[in-house]
Amino acid sequence: MNWCIIKATAKPSGSKSCPVIRLQTRVRQCFYRHHAVGANRIRPSRSTEDTMLDQRLNAFRRDLADVRLREVVRAERYVSAETARITVGKAQLRPKPEADTSIDTELLYGETVDLFERDRGWAWVRSRVDSYVGYVDESALGPGAGEITHTVSALRTYIYPEPDLKSSPLSLISMNAKLSATENISDGFIALHDGGWVFKRHVAPFGSFDADHCAVAMRFLGTPYLWGGRSSLGLDCSALVQMSLMRCGIDIPRDSDMQENMIGREAICEPDFSDVRRGDIIYWKGHCGIWIDQATFIHANATDMAVVVQPLKHILPYLSEATGDNDPRVRRPR
Repeated sequence: MNWCIIKATAKPSGSKSCPVIRLQTRVRQCFYRHHAVGANRIRPSRSTEDTMLDQRLNAFRRDLADVRLREVVRAERYVSAETARITVGKAQLRPKPEADTSIDTELLYGETVDLFERDRGWAWVRSRVDSYVGYVDESALGPGAGEITHTVSALRTYIYPEPDLKSSPLSLISMNAKLSATENISDGFIALHDGGWVFKRHVAPFGSFDADHCAVAMRFLGTPYLWGGRSSLGLDCSALVQMSLMRCGIDIPRDSDMQENMIGREAICEPDFSDVRRGDIIYWKGHCGIWIDQATFIHANATDMAVVVQPLKHILPYLSEATGDNDPRVRRPR
C-alpha cells in the first residue's frame, strides 16, 4: 500500500473505521498509567486545504513541499527528494529541528529516506519504510553503498571494523536494520560495502522472513519502553507490533491509529475474547498488543516501562478504563 498521500474523507455517521482521519493527532499513547494515560500530540494544520493530508506521512510546510504534492498543497517552493540512507545504528526522527523536541519515531541503520532539505545540521526527510516525515540529525545520513542484500534477524548485533570478535565494535544495530553485504566472508563474519563486518548468523538474506510474529515479539520481552522508540534498545507499543510483523514480511504503518485501520482484516470476536487466535492484535484508543494465546498478550507499556507478557483478563478492565475505550478492536494480520 502506498502511504505517500492519504486523503481523509468525512467519517460516515456511526462508522468506527475511517483511515487516518485523526489527521494532526498523535495517537501512539503507549500506556496504561494511573492518572497519566498519555496525551495526544496535536500537530496543527498548515492551512485549511492542507488538512486533507496527514502531516505524519506527507512532506509539506508553508515554505517547502514534496514536488509530488504540487497539485495537493500550496507551498512557496517544491523540491524533488534526494535519496539517502541511515548510516548510524538508529536515528531519532523529530517533529521539529530541535534536539530537545520529543521523538516521533526512529529510523534504523540502512533504511532509505527521501531527503528534502538540509539546514543548520538538520535534515528534513521521509522514511521509505513507513512514510514517516520529520527531522533527523544530518550526520546520521549518508549516500549508502550497494544494494540492500541482508537484514538483521537477531534482536541486535554489532558492526565490527574487522572480522574479529575482540575488535572494538563500530556500531550496534537492531533487528530489521538493512545491510549491503559483499561476498567476502571470514571467520563467520560477512563484510559490508559501507565498511565493517557483521556476524553472518545474525543476519538473513533480504526477502527471507520469520514465520511467527508472536515468537518475534517474545524476543523483545524485557526491552525498555521508549516513546517513539523503534529498536531493541527501546520501543513503544505500536513499534513492537510493527517490528514483529516486519520481521515476518508484513509491512504496516508506524502509529496505532494507522495500524488499526490498515493491518490485515478485522476479526469479530466474542465480548470475552474467548475466540481470539495466536497473533491477533488488539487495539484500544492509542494502545495495542499482540495475543500470544487466549489467556495472555504481550505489549510495551509505560506502567512497567518495558515489554511484558500479562494475563489479558486481569488487565482488560484496567486498560479500558485507562484509555477510555470499552470497545477494543481485534485485527488479524494473516
